[in-house]
This record gives sequence, C-alpha cells and structure tokens, in this order.
Amino acid sequence: MGSSRWLPVVFFLLRQESYLQIHEMIIFAFMKEFILSEAQSEKAVLVGLVTPEQNEQRVREYLDELAFLADTAGVEAVKRFQQKLDYPNPLTFVGKGKLSEIKEYVVEHEIGIVIFDDELSAKQLRNIEKELQVKILDRTNLILDIFARRAQTAHAKTQVELAQYQYMLPRLTRLWTHLERQRGGVGMRGPGETQLETDKRIILDKISKLKNDLKEIDKQKSVQRKNRGKMVRVALVGYTNVGKSTLMNLLSKSDVFAENKLFATLDTTVRKVIVDNLPFLLSDTVGFIRKLPTELVESFKSTLDEVREADLLVHIVDISHPTFEEQIEVVNKTLAEIDKTEKPMIMVFNKIDAFSYLKKDDDDLTPATRENINLEELKRMWMNKLQGNCLFISAKEKINIDALKSLLYERVKEIHITRFPYNDFLFQQYDEDE
Repeated sequence: MGSSRWLPVVFFLLRQESYLQIHEMIIFAFMKEFILSEAQSEKAVLVGLVTPEQNEQRVREYLDELAFLADTAGVEAVKRFQQKLDYPNPLTFVGKGKLSEIKEYVVEHEIGIVIFDDELSAKQLRNIEKELQVKILDRTNLILDIFARRAQTAHAKTQVELAQYQYMLPRLTRLWTHLERQRGGVGMRGPGETQLETDKRIILDKISKLKNDLKEIDKQKSVQRKNRGKMVRVALVGYTNVGKSTLMNLLSKSDVFAENKLFATLDTTVRKVIVDNLPFLLSDTVGFIRKLPTELVESFKSTLDEVREADLLVHIVDISHPTFEEQIEVVNKTLAEIDKTEKPMIMVFNKIDAFSYLKKDDDDLTPATRENINLEELKRMWMNKLQGNCLFISAKEKINIDALKSLLYERVKEIHITRFPYNDFLFQQYDEDE
C-alpha cells in the first residue's frame, strides 16, 4: 500500500518525460520549417531593399548572389522585387503596397517561396507569412540550408545544427501563436508562456550540448594539428566559388569536391604538398560571403582554426566577377574577425580565362569605369599595389600555375629557413613523380 502512493508521481514523471520528448520533436519539426529540408525545384521570388547604405546597383548585385544561393539550394528565382526605403519596415520589411504587389504576383504565378535578402525578425517573419501564405525565407535561412546540405563530417554537421538552433531561438514565438487567445488570471495562467519557456529551455540545453560536443571535436582536431609536426602551413582563403578547391586539387593532386556552386566546400581539407624539394601543408577552407550570418561565423570559428594557425595565407580572388574588389574587402574583414595577427599573404587572381571588359569608343570622353579596365591594366595596378605578392592565373585552364608554384616555393622557403636555419635538405633535389 505504501508504494502505491508513489504511483501517481511515477506516472506524472513518465508523462513529463514524454511531454519533453514530444516537445523536442515539435521543436525539431519547427526548425525544419526554417530551411529547405529536401531538394526541391520550387519557384521563388526575391525581395531586396534600396537604402542609404546600399544603392540600387549594389542591391542588384546582392540579388544576383541571392539568386545563385537559391539555385544552389535547388530553387528557381523567377522574379525580383525591390523597394527604396530609408530603413526596413519593422513589421513587414517592405511597405504594405509592395507587400500587396508581391502577394498578387505570388498568387497569380503559384509561387511557393519568397526569399528576402536581409535577415528577418520574428515579428516580420510572422506578419509576412500571415499576409502571403507561402514559405518565407531570408538570406540566413538560405545559407543555413546550403550548409546543412553540404555538411559531411560530424564536425560540420554539429556546427550547422548549432547555428540552426541559435537562429531559431529568438523566433520561437511563431510556434505557439495558436495559444495567444488563452485566458489568463489567477489559477488560469495561459499555457502559451509556459510552453514557450519550456521550448527555450530545451533549445538552450541543446545549444549547450552542441557547444560541448564541438569542444570535444576541437580537442581532437588540435591533437591532429600537433601531430603534423612543424611543417609550414599554407591556407587557401577567399570568397565562395572563386576556385579554391580547383586550385587545391591542382597543387595537391587530390580530388577535393569542386563545382560551380556556392559553398561547394564546407569541411576543411588539409593535404601535404611538395613543390620541388620543399614539403608543406595546404588547407582548403570554407568560402566567405557578404552578410554572413552571425550564427554561422560563431559556429564555424573552430573550422577556421586552420586560418588562425596558418603561416601563409593564399587569398584567391575571382577576377572575372564584376565586384571582385568588394569580395576582397569582405574576405579581409572576415579574416580580421577570425585572427587579429598579421600574416604574410599572396593574392592570387583566378579565372583570367573568364575575364571580360567593355572597351570604350575613341570618341567617348566620359570617365572610365571598372568595366572599362582591361586585364593588363588590372595586372599593373595590383602588382604595384601588392609589390609583387600577387599572380594572375586560371586554375581551370592551368594557366600560370608554374609561376604560382615558384612563388609559393619562395615564400614557404623563407618561413622554413627562419624556423629551421640549419636544415640543408632544401638544397636536395626531389622528383615529384617518384
């Protein structure tokens, strides 16, 4: 009889455990709503804002990149909307008139997804969904989706999951909107707040666990890096889709996955490379991008340990891109956030085979713009600016690769001699084909 008194308590605890499991399942399903969980060929429209901080030309470039992101995620961007505002509408991001225009197009053309170029708040997300009645994504959603698809190792998958939970946490209110009209009062506390608090606790616990998991993985990675000895480390860095993996395959004779998609490489790859008689470690890192979500920067800092520990950085630039100068700025800014120390750097301008320019007419007296500058002028400009620490190549067509190897050899040799001043093996000949 005495033990029977505890049966209601046991059943209550069992019910609580099931309740938490169900909640976790709901939260997991809810998290999947924030990303495109399966490859799909849906049509989407893109939305961007022209503000004092970004002019119309820049917005067009951002939307071009957003369309590329959508294509990488398996979504076809069929229409673009942009509006000029001093700042985003705090309720609907764009104005009510523009939102009505988007709704009319979405309904008429049976569009399934609307993608915004900037990150949306929980309130904006909720209001836009209520009005348009379709799936709403922002740039962060899209990048998270691509990262989730590209992640192959346990390290990358854990980092992506952490970023997803961190992104979802401030947007939890969407989950319990069906409980907003519950009555309150003494003894009648609405369940919405209680469940929201429970969900937040579950997600915070999950975030804490994922961070601990990453710490353990980072310890293993640290041991692996120590086991590599004191070889000179070279890291390939750059904007996404500039050809880092293609160059990695060329220099290391490996088969790192590479394709004309954004974030084709997510996991850091390290290979031993030998140029002439000089061995060094070459790492291929995840590409950077404009408006990179804070959650991803924080989550992937451990992946970029290869950058922090590198002795030499090779900054790959897609010179055929119309805004490659801005991409250079984005990469330099991100590198400064990752590592405050100054490192020697070689700038490699890739894809010269795809470079094009618009030649001005002889009677055109207007000032020359970026699109009017030919490749030879760009070469002289950057060679003077970087004092010879740059090269112009095509990894795809294997143009000027020998010159790149020679420059790498000289820079790595300088670091090696400083580290091992009495080592004479550098002067021995080494046959790569043996």
